[in-house]
Amino acid sequence: MSKPFLGVGVGFPVSLDTQGDFQLAKYEESVRQSVLIILGTAKGERVMRPDFGCSIYDLVFEPNSPSTAGKVSQAVQEALLLFEPRIDVLDVRVQSPSQEREKMLVTIDYQVRATNNVFNLVYPFYLEGGGG
Repeated sequence: MSKPFLGVGVGFPVSLDTQGDFQLAKYEESVRQSVLIILGTAKGERVMRPDFGCSIYDLVFEPNSPSTAGKVSQAVQEALLLFEPRIDVLDVRVQSPSQEREKMLVTIDYQVRATNNVFNLVYPFYLEGGGG
């Protein structure tokens, strides 16, 4: 089923296909890659768009605690609300694997507005030191 209204663009990370053309991201994959780009970009990182990105990188030196998890969840929700209008964020959960104090797993449930398809994405966020 063709869904051109969701968009087609150059895939991320940029790579070439077997014919030497840019690998493309289509439809829901384009949306998923957009979410990853938003979460992987620190605010101020893009010269011409200093407001673009997610403020979770301001928390990289925070302790691995429930308070930090709440801040991460809020930052993710705000960034996706602001920069990805093709989705509705259904839930953001932040968990810390007990054996990895410097790592938080951000689980995002979202729905693509145009198709009502629901997706789940897990984004690893690393703290520097992870003390807490």
